[in-house]
Amino acid sequence: MSKIRILANDGIDDTGKAMLEAAGFEVVTTHYKAEELEAELKNFDAITVRSATQVRKALIDACPNLKVIGRGGVGMDNIDVAYAREKGLGVYNTPAASSRSVAELVTAHAFTLARQLHLANRAMPVTGNNEFAKLKKQCSEGNELLGKTIGIIGFGRIGQEVARIALGLGMNVIASDPYVKEAKIVITIPGAQQSISVDIHTTDIKRLLSQSDIITIHIPKADKPVIGKEELSLLKKGVILINTARGGVFDEDALIEGLNSGQIGGAGIDVFVGEPTPRADILTHPRISLTPHVGGSTVEAQENVGRELAGLIIGHFAK
Repeated sequence: MSKIRILANDGIDDTGKAMLEAAGFEVVTTHYKAEELEAELKNFDAITVRSATQVRKALIDACPNLKVIGRGGVGMDNIDVAYAREKGLGVYNTPAASSRSVAELVTAHAFTLARQLHLANRAMPVTGNNEFAKLKKQCSEGNELLGKTIGIIGFGRIGQEVARIALGLGMNVIASDPYVKEAKIVITIPGAQQSISVDIHTTDIKRLLSQSDIITIHIPKADKPVIGKEELSLLKKGVILINTARGGVFDEDALIEGLNSGQIGGAGIDVFVGEPTPRADILTHPRISLTPHVGGSTVEAQENVGRELAGLIIGHFAK
């Protein structure tokens, strides 16, 4: 009997690869471009992807041997999930594996913008001695996060992990989610004898928008932006917006307008509408902290993703 063949088209951590190989699968980590993938995937029983590879209806129809699609990460916008399942394929993702990594990046952007670290890091390498004092004065007008209110739109695994970190920093937390009415956030301190538990009840989004000093969004791809021109007037003046979810959850025109007017104090952006070529006015704006879509890309998260995905695939074929 031939081995089950798995194409990890966007790569897989060594831990996950080793698990699959130990279970008797053949794992190929060659990356095939879109125009090559259809011809190559016909020779595999399963494919794993991250965000780069698209698995659409046409590809699924062209590969009758395909039995499993695995997504290393949370969202599955790049996969025609319903169609694949209608065709009898197993479709799996790893929603828990990278939650902490994404939440820590949110916190990093919050600290960066509150203390203007992005501005200092851009300016200092090209700042002459005469400008040092001016930059020092400008970057001395930062804020502490202690006591500030963070609004979390989308209160699933990642949103709750953001809340856990924020509570540990002494922040107030407001959350909004149409599907989650309340959540128990447990804070565990290493070495402590007991954990701290906080119950958070979600609220309506208008209250969140008007009362938050920092707003972070953790939702799947939306039909329209969550924050656009209509919402600008609801925002607290000087609010910080953070997007590590999907390009387009902020209206980018409204974002620039709000930043230029001062209604929005700063933005932390990890995902963009025009990836891999975001618009220039976002990349160069002095009030935006930028990262290149790396929310779930830490060593720990990649290992967790590989391990969880391998387990799901092994479990599927074991059935």
